[in-house]
Amino acid sequence: MARVRVESLRKEYDVGTVVAVDGLDLEIGDGEFVTVVGPSGCGKTTTLRMLAGLEEPTSGRIEIGDEDVTDVHAKNRDVAMVFQNYALYPHKTVFENMAFGLRMSTDLDAEEREQRVVETAEMMDIAELLEDKPDELSGGQKQRVALGRAIVREPDLFLFDEPLSNLDAKLRTTMRAEIQRLQDELGITSVYVTHDQHEAMTMGDRIVILSDGELQQQGAPTDVYENPTNKFVGGFIGSPSMNFIDVSVEQVAGGLRLDDSDGNFSFTLSAAYATANDAALGRGRYTLGIRPESISIADSQSQNAISAGVDVVEPVGSDNFLHLDIGPEFIARVPSDVTLEAGDEITITFDESDIHLFDADSGVEVLGHDQETQPATPP
Repeated sequence: MARVRVESLRKEYDVGTVVAVDGLDLEIGDGEFVTVVGPSGCGKTTTLRMLAGLEEPTSGRIEIGDEDVTDVHAKNRDVAMVFQNYALYPHKTVFENMAFGLRMSTDLDAEEREQRVVETAEMMDIAELLEDKPDELSGGQKQRVALGRAIVREPDLFLFDEPLSNLDAKLRTTMRAEIQRLQDELGITSVYVTHDQHEAMTMGDRIVILSDGELQQQGAPTDVYENPTNKFVGGFIGSPSMNFIDVSVEQVAGGLRLDDSDGNFSFTLSAAYATANDAALGRGRYTLGIRPESISIADSQSQNAISAGVDVVEPVGSDNFLHLDIGPEFIARVPSDVTLEAGDEITITFDESDIHLFDADSGVEVLGHDQETQPATPP
């Protein structure tokens, strides 16, 4: 096991015309499981490949344990990587695939290699597949072999590059739990890259969010969900995504009123809430954010009741997603026993404590939620 420290990491391509990773600072604690998430092209896989030694940084520093490995070749780093496409040798058996790394990177003799492979295969529940070749295996079995090949090396650091994206939904759920169980049992420092924010939220001790090669926010998944540091994070984390409405802020008797330009939305913040956020809020334009699950159907006489028409109803099992005619896209998540149809008129409301307000120009959250804006020292 080992801690990982990344300082001012930068990766350029095409003589600096493309910047894949831009000044990344990150510290990962010994035995910690960190998930890295972001949209395609955000730099997450490039970061992982630099940790593995498969890409050379343009500048910056990488430490694994107490060693500066920035210029150390991949084969000399005590790192095991699990790839999206499994990367198994098709002409080798499962046993030979799992033993190959041991033969190339350790001084273990044949008997010791065999013992370690068999023990790992039993742990991964693939002992009966050791004589099979990859084309005889299902997708889930191939993924277990790829995991087993990484585990058998007993590395200081596990790196996972979207390892479950080729599996069906049910098997992904099973393998997520399996990876978490194994990491908890083995206690090996792990970095898990994914584009799936649900995976990132449910698997990691800490979540790291990238966009355009830059760190946007990091922290415990619940903290990031509840206290996004900017509009990008607020919209990226959560499903369905956070609703956004461009509003102007105006002082009125009893508080602050938020209005959209079309006159379809108005919400008044109480005097107590306005006073508590007086330093952050002034007259001007902001983007209001509210999560679909924070919205409830209200009586038309309720305080801050907002009229809305139902455009589409999406039943998703335990919930219904209501697409409402507020702004370009506005979704309310309500229980499945709330039966509505397209064309219905309803009133909705939400609690002012659930509101996020983002600066209209910078996108930064202005309400002063207790959020983490700088890279943190992990536990």
